[in-house]
Amino acid sequence: MQNKEEAAAIHLKPPAHPVVFLFLVLPFGILGGYVTVAFGYLYSKAGVPVDAIAALIAAALLPHIFKFLWAPLVDTTLSLKKWYVLSCIVTAAGIVSTIFFPVSKSSLPPLTIIMILANVAVSFLGIATNGLAAHDTPEEMKGRVGGYSQAGNLGGAGIGGGAGLWLAQHLTIFWMPAAIIALSCLACCLGLFFIKDPVNAVRSEKVLETTRNLLADLWGTIKSRLGFLALLLCFLPLGTGAASNLWAVIANDWNASADTVALVTGIMGGIITSVGCLAGGWICDRMNRQSAYLIFGLVQALCAVGMAYSPRTETMYIVWTSVYAFTLGFAYAAFSAFVFEAIGKGAAGTKFTIYACLSNIPIYYMTIIDGLGHTRYGAFGMLMAEAVCGFAGVALFTSLLLFVKRAKYSRAN
Repeated sequence: MQNKEEAAAIHLKPPAHPVVFLFLVLPFGILGGYVTVAFGYLYSKAGVPVDAIAALIAAALLPHIFKFLWAPLVDTTLSLKKWYVLSCIVTAAGIVSTIFFPVSKSSLPPLTIIMILANVAVSFLGIATNGLAAHDTPEEMKGRVGGYSQAGNLGGAGIGGGAGLWLAQHLTIFWMPAAIIALSCLACCLGLFFIKDPVNAVRSEKVLETTRNLLADLWGTIKSRLGFLALLLCFLPLGTGAASNLWAVIANDWNASADTVALVTGIMGGIITSVGCLAGGWICDRMNRQSAYLIFGLVQALCAVGMAYSPRTETMYIVWTSVYAFTLGFAYAAFSAFVFEAIGKGAAGTKFTIYACLSNIPIYYMTIIDGLGHTRYGAFGMLMAEAVCGFAGVALFTSLLLFVKRAKYSRAN
């Protein structure tokens, strides 16, 4: 526990610039990109079956489904900065340890274990970063922090995937690519010097009291107006970006080549989405964040309609997938900004993680719905299914906002 003098010194320190959180979250994206892009390409090139590679990638994603189970440890034990450093070291060690295994099918079992452990570690890093952001961000900057953190996640995936693959193909010393990527992760710890390590009111010397404080803080957030609305938003088909998971499926309808698909779904798409995150975060700090999310979700739905009715040419494929990627950045930033606004402080890492995990639900079911739309009516059906669900999500959330406001007005009178 920090004493009153330490707490006062922390309180007087100015908040960090939002760009700090871009760097702090980079290792989270780096590890994901390194596995999905670099490993995926190298092992495929070595003749490893695609289903075996897919199993490795799926195993690496598994900890991020269940990370809400261990998120409370970050808020109730060590300081957020200590958790960040420890998890970053373990993540970097996991990346470096891959150099001991040749690129072959026989390496997949031990590599799967390593990647699961590394992703458990990096999940702690993400939880700690979100906790630091929630505590060290003034109300008027939560949009930008949401945008920068999402841009850092996407940028990290580009570094881990694109740069990792490039290094693996151009460096003759076998251990150097993994070492450089690992050092890049560790370098992100420097961002901790520019941010406060907050006093956590949830933490206590007694385990039972700490648990009670955490549960009370979580329940208090969920039952608040903003917390309740953010919870409902997690389940709505709004701004999910699910169609982007199927761009390769519909590429032939627009006569798009394999190189074009790789470009718009890879580096270029990631850059455009990152720019959208930054722009969306900036906008969210200049208007009501709930309204911003509605507008961004509506724009994404309209983008799907535009692509559905566009000429079937490769140029139109590039234009509309790029516009969609930009709107996806808007939606990512708005969601993070809304959640940061709703969770307040306290057990912020745990609360943000729960909301983030729940937000994967509509991405999952919208991918299925889009797929069914494609099976039944082709690319047009897929995009219109995306748009109709988006419009429905806007209508539902608008109705909920009006209902909550009316209920609040009735209680006041």
